[in-house]
Amino acid sequence: MIKKTLAALLLGSVLSSGAALAADYVIDQEGQHAFVNFKISHLGYSWLYGTFKDFEGTFSYDQEQPEASNVNVTLRTASLDSNHAERDKHLRGADYLNTSKHPKATFASTRVLSTGEGTADIIGDLTLNGVTKEVLIHAEFIGEGNDPWGGYRAGFEGKTTLQLADFGIKANLGPASESVELTLSVEGVRQ
Repeated sequence: MIKKTLAALLLGSVLSSGAALAADYVIDQEGQHAFVNFKISHLGYSWLYGTFKDFEGTFSYDQEQPEASNVNVTLRTASLDSNHAERDKHLRGADYLNTSKHPKATFASTRVLSTGEGTADIIGDLTLNGVTKEVLIHAEFIGEGNDPWGGYRAGFEGKTTLQLADFGIKANLGPASESVELTLSVEGVRQ
């Protein structure tokens, strides 16, 4: 009886204090409601687009306290697809992602800074090609709510630019091709 009363008091104090509790989500990659896409200049003449098809992750989010959010993603680098088999083979090789030696890339957020209504900067450690660097992802909240299958979802889009040399990628296609833009579009299912 004492334990139940104590639990009720603690729950009541949390609810009445207005403290929001973060919800945990699994990124819905299985339902193909998440994408990790990239864009890089080809010699300064055109854009090369591609995607990574195999990744998984989780995030915790509370609209009232976005600074308490966190993100963790693991991506299989060999799942790169630029819509050209020979190019993909080259990009997976030692000149670029070296997928046989580094089959996974990971991102783990270290902090989230609210930047305005529905926007935030997510700072975290990206490990790619065996190198770990802090990166900044500019994120935008898309929306949240009930889905038709009895679940609850939240969605975000994030963008960042990476310098290839920062991650040990030494291939040189000229100054216009020294960085790659990443767009991460994720929809998570609340657990």
